[in-house]
Amino acid sequence: MSVRYSHSSLIQFSTELFTAVGLSLERASVLATVFVEADLLGFTTHGMNRISSNLDWLSRGETRINGESKVIVDRGNVFNWDANFLPGPWVMSQAIDECIERVATRGIVTATIRKSQHIACLGAYCPKIVEAGYVALITCSTPNEHSVCAHGGIDPIFSANPIAFVAPADDYPILFDISMCITAGGYVSRAQRAGEKMAGKYLKDNKGVVTDDPATFFSDPPGSILPIGGISHGYKGYALSMLTELLSMALGGYGRADDSSDDGEANSVFIQIIDPQAFGSLEDFKKQTNAIKSLCENSRSQDGESSVRVPGQRAWHYRKQQLKDGIELYPTIMQDLAIWADKLSVKLPTPAVS
Repeated sequence: MSVRYSHSSLIQFSTELFTAVGLSLERASVLATVFVEADLLGFTTHGMNRISSNLDWLSRGETRINGESKVIVDRGNVFNWDANFLPGPWVMSQAIDECIERVATRGIVTATIRKSQHIACLGAYCPKIVEAGYVALITCSTPNEHSVCAHGGIDPIFSANPIAFVAPADDYPILFDISMCITAGGYVSRAQRAGEKMAGKYLKDNKGVVTDDPATFFSDPPGSILPIGGISHGYKGYALSMLTELLSMALGGYGRADDSSDDGEANSVFIQIIDPQAFGSLEDFKKQTNAIKSLCENSRSQDGESSVRVPGQRAWHYRKQQLKDGIELYPTIMQDLAIWADKLSVKLPTPAVS
């Protein structure tokens, strides 16, 4: 059987790791909640998998332990912050809480953030939003990252630029968190570490040859990840990469035009939260989302193939199941965190099922 851990034990363990490197209990608890939430939903590359890198940044001073974001612009329904390398999940949680507080009276609230340390899994911020009855669109980009090529090009230009969307519905919400490239960098790193090929030819080497070999991504000069649509229809992902960078970097006022060489994985962020009741009733909104879900769920599939799955269906099922039965972590996650636990004298969590 797989090893599982209770939700509360992983929250406690992660919180203790973050407090051990100097974060206040309040901030450590917020970071722990965000990272564990990602694994609850099944986003295993950007949940607890990223705690090790965050501990490293905090311990080396690349992430600020104390301080607040600087308000650059605040026009009520629009605000822009400079996080100056504060922990990404802390800054994001603060910004989303601010958006939720304002949206009930303003209908739509949009925020941008610059220089937030890596914000981890966008989907992990969605449950709080949708449980409050709101719709959200979140995207981010990384000014110092060049990993995704333009359609028809060889050189890595864009970052992965994920988009998360969530909308309320009955039973489970519409929810997705997808990168604008054909595979996430986390999966490339995971395949390289395991000595495995990618599931398909998702990469270009530094000469422009399409390949499934993850080692080409880490060569010198590096290879690149193809945009969504791959070698034939990558113009779609290419356009979406441009869209996400303009929403996050250009609106936030910090990105490719600036010297970001010392910024590491710090993110530029775009958040928009919408109250459906600003346009009508929440019931009418759900009536439409439920109808779309029903059309997808009841559409035919070929014999022997799985039925059509609605975005958010599997993630919400994972979340409910793992809250009840315990969270299954990708095997290397606890291996990596055991090193930090030993270094920081933090006790490892006891498995709920083994």
